[in-house]
Amino acid sequence: MRALVLEGDFGIDNLKLKDRDVPKPGPGEVVLKMKAGSLNYRDLATVTFGGNPKLLPMVPLSDGCGEVVEVGEGVKRLKKGDRVAPSFFQGWQSGGPVAENLGPTALGSPIDGCAQEYMCLSAEGMSKAPANLSDEEVACLPCAGLTAWRALVVEGGLKAGDTVLVQGTGGVSIFALQFAKAMGARVIVTSSSDEKVERAKKLGADASINYKQTPDWEMEARKLTGGRGVDHVVEVGGADTFPRSITAARVGGHIAVIGILSGLTKDVNVAAIFAQNLKISGITVGSRTHFEEMTRAIEQNDIHPVIDKRFPLADAQEAFRLMQGASHFGKIVLDI
Repeated sequence: MRALVLEGDFGIDNLKLKDRDVPKPGPGEVVLKMKAGSLNYRDLATVTFGGNPKLLPMVPLSDGCGEVVEVGEGVKRLKKGDRVAPSFFQGWQSGGPVAENLGPTALGSPIDGCAQEYMCLSAEGMSKAPANLSDEEVACLPCAGLTAWRALVVEGGLKAGDTVLVQGTGGVSIFALQFAKAMGARVIVTSSSDEKVERAKKLGADASINYKQTPDWEMEARKLTGGRGVDHVVEVGGADTFPRSITAARVGGHIAVIGILSGLTKDVNVAAIFAQNLKISGITVGSRTHFEEMTRAIEQNDIHPVIDKRFPLADAQEAFRLMQGASHFGKIVLDI
């Protein structure tokens, strides 16, 4: 079988197609024939920024969709022919996050990810795919979709009439826009591109802020809410945008901290956090139970992920460079 492998050193140029043996399932495991995978910023960071060289060689991509083609002894919850999405965290099925169920069980490093034709995983580490979505659309859900769902619904308690500020038009932000509108919320989108803003409005965005034209976008967000501030901020920007998100949020508002696009550390006005009684949630994807809840909402509301561009597995380097250039709107998909 073909697998996209990062070997030798970190960097997009070191992604190569390799031949590997098709795996066999052990007790409690299933083999998947992978249909599609999608890229997240986390995949780009894993491939380019480096990490522990002892993890190389590795197969990237935390997100994918596959069909069960072989079932190991003792598996009851899945059968041959089922379409499934592997969980980002293979060890987190339910309940709250605990250390041993997070980083050590993540697909795409340290566990080999979805950019391969066949995968063998625990039957507990995947969920059945939403029936209304194509394979390529399902492949967009496990990281970006579930991150947005947990940020707004699980941790944020999103309700109809709330105002949500989403930063940018990447995968998580577009999912947040779609989920918020499905639940009757008002959405403000920030972007540096008027073209992307118009596309977001077609998806239901109620207002927009071009942060290149309006650098103090947090003050504009307050104006758009009559000075009150927004109920939720989907904070994907990182260190440079987080202080502005604090200003944009209402008293008692919620900030879901997800991304690190602008950096990791910066001075923060702690007094503003407690004076405004803000709830700050760190979000690293979610559990299998969260995914299954999200699936019901996707089917009920017929929500479809926004795919910017698809590439064959052989053109994975080009797909990663598109992600690196940050010009995409929604998700980038690899056909496997």
